[in-house]
Amino acid sequence: MIIAGVAGGVFVIVVVGLLVARKVDGDSTNFLVAGRSLALPLSAAGLMGQAVDSNATLGNSDLSYSAGFWAGASLPLGLGLCLLLTGVFFAKPMNRMGLLTLPDFYRRRYGRGVELAASVLMILSFAILLAGNLVAGGFLFERFLGTSYTVGVLTIVAVVLAYTLAGGMFSDAYTAFLQMVITVVGSAALLVWVGVRYGIGVPDGMGPFDLGQLGDPGRGAVTNWATLVSLGIGDIVAIDFMQRIFSARSPEVARRACFVGAAGTAIVGVPYALVALSMHRVLGESARTPVLFTVLGELAPVGLAILVLSAIIAASCSTANGVVLGTAAVAVRNIGGMAQPPPGEGRDPLLRMVRITMVPMVGLAILFALRVPQTGILLTLAFDLMLAALVVPFVFGHFWSRITPAAAVASIVAGLTTRLVLFVLTPTIYGVGNTLLYVPNGLVGAGFDGWPTFVAAALSLVAFVVTALLTSGRAPRAVAGNAPVAAS
Repeated sequence: MIIAGVAGGVFVIVVVGLLVARKVDGDSTNFLVAGRSLALPLSAAGLMGQAVDSNATLGNSDLSYSAGFWAGASLPLGLGLCLLLTGVFFAKPMNRMGLLTLPDFYRRRYGRGVELAASVLMILSFAILLAGNLVAGGFLFERFLGTSYTVGVLTIVAVVLAYTLAGGMFSDAYTAFLQMVITVVGSAALLVWVGVRYGIGVPDGMGPFDLGQLGDPGRGAVTNWATLVSLGIGDIVAIDFMQRIFSARSPEVARRACFVGAAGTAIVGVPYALVALSMHRVLGESARTPVLFTVLGELAPVGLAILVLSAIIAASCSTANGVVLGTAAVAVRNIGGMAQPPPGEGRDPLLRMVRITMVPMVGLAILFALRVPQTGILLTLAFDLMLAALVVPFVFGHFWSRITPAAAVASIVAGLTTRLVLFVLTPTIYGVGNTLLYVPNGLVGAGFDGWPTFVAAALSLVAFVVTALLTSGRAPRAVAGNAPVAAS
């Protein structure tokens, strides 16, 4: 019954995505950025859909249940903070530049070499992010349908590819609107049901006003702050967020969409943390994970379970289709160097190649999903890499006249090298065992968890500023910021 209801919701989403696919009309601009035509409701829903995913729902619930409100709610609150900062500082100028992909910005500011480096890092990071959303599908199908985890992961991939291949950003935008309606209603209904049935209450020391979670390293303060900073700042250079900003019909629409998306992300995400904490009295200290699936499968009415599970799958799909589209576009345009053809020259090879490249991009994400079956941790790890390597060149590329390609390279190398070295040496990632790539050593212990986020970002900043000051006098002048980027 539950899986049939969820399947019905997924079917509706796929149908909507396929119906609007005709808007692409064989044009890569329509496919990648919806013809730069999206009004505020669709732009805001798209941004919110990229923020509210399985990491901000399932991952949020598991982390809140085990470590407190700020361990879990930092995921949606960090993503909401990112949208807020993007709306204040970056949405209008980025929309005005007329870009197709985020690495286009790095090419304009720093040249082809930095564009390539940024593109490779973005693809790697967003494959990790996509994996976190595939994990949710794997767990859901395993728990409620009795299939294997792997079958669940592959099913979500098939659903996302079904309409993203056809309609690109148009399908993404229209399905995101529907998906976010389902998600908002599901989040509210779950909170109300728990409040009426069990009451909203949290264990001592684990609630939103227990600020020791943000001040005491022994209670996870470092990892909680690292999560907020990694998502709130590192996510600014998210290819999926920026694709939606590029798709807005005007700079002002892009800015307002960020603010609406920020508010919606917090409104949807916080209830999942409160629900998880409130279920401590019912499930005890060692509930089966994902905790939310235990609540829905064993305690909740069938109708509510269908609604909330549909919301989780909808949120996962809304993020996954944006990531698949964004990574494929970066691979073809910014790594492959494929340009849009001039208007009126027949078939668009950029459109065809982006569609073909979606398949290997998804394959990389599947590899991560099968290797690290975690939700919230994969999200934070993805944007840790962005924070360490690409945020500093991006921010200074907007606001400092002395930027140079050498400064960007130094920043990327210093930040990324530091973050990767500390990653393989640290036995835990935000409180969860490092099962992805850990080298046993006597130098770094679990108590250092969280600090790599700040250390890598700080070294990236220092490397950029010092190198820029040393090289700006003999570097070519940076390209101006508001002219449209060339198609090539």
